Amino acid sequence: MKTERTNICVFGASSQRIDQAYTEAAYELGKLMAQRGWQCVNGAGALGLMRAVSDGVLDTGGHVTGVIPKFMVDNGWCYDRLPEVIITPDMHERKQQMADMTDAVIALPGGCGTLEELLEAITWRQLGLHVKPIVLLNTRGYYDPLVSMLQHSLDEHFMKPSHQSLWTVADTPEAAIAALDQELSQCPSPIESKY
Repeated sequence: MKTERTNICVFGASSQRIDQAYTEAAYELGKLMAQRGWQCVNGAGALGLMRAVSDGVLDTGGHVTGVIPKFMVDNGWCYDRLPEVIITPDMHERKQQMADMTDAVIALPGGCGTLEELLEAITWRQLGLHVKPIVLLNTRGYYDPLVSMLQHSLDEHFMKPSHQSLWTVADTPEAAIAALDQELSQCPSPIESKY
């Protein structure tokens, strides 16, 4: 296990009209991250799963750094409880900043924004731009259709068989933490080139 501070990037929904099970899992993940001594980096959202994971971390004595574009701050979407907020000029810089300052990614359920962030992180890993572990927290089987689509892409040879190791699927917050703990304890190696 790394001896320096471990920062985990958490992507997740800002929607509030979701089943309580998603919120509870996000909160539990935050608690477990803080108990593990891991710091959270997320999109600084004041609503939905972004808020829930932040609350779980903060309520357990951990630290959260929010990274958010200025237009979102101007719209009042930044969570005012966060102890540290980095404001970026745009969405692209936000994602780059989050990638640069973290050691791994956990994707909570979410809509287009979360899916876009997750797939970009997977793509960057596939291209060798990083070797950071990526875990999909599959609460209530939320990511089953995406995992099926990715498997279809593998089956149809749009990706190499080795690219299945670009991500890990975990059904519970505890399993997500265990998966990251295992991957972070190993010396990460680059994925086989897509070419």
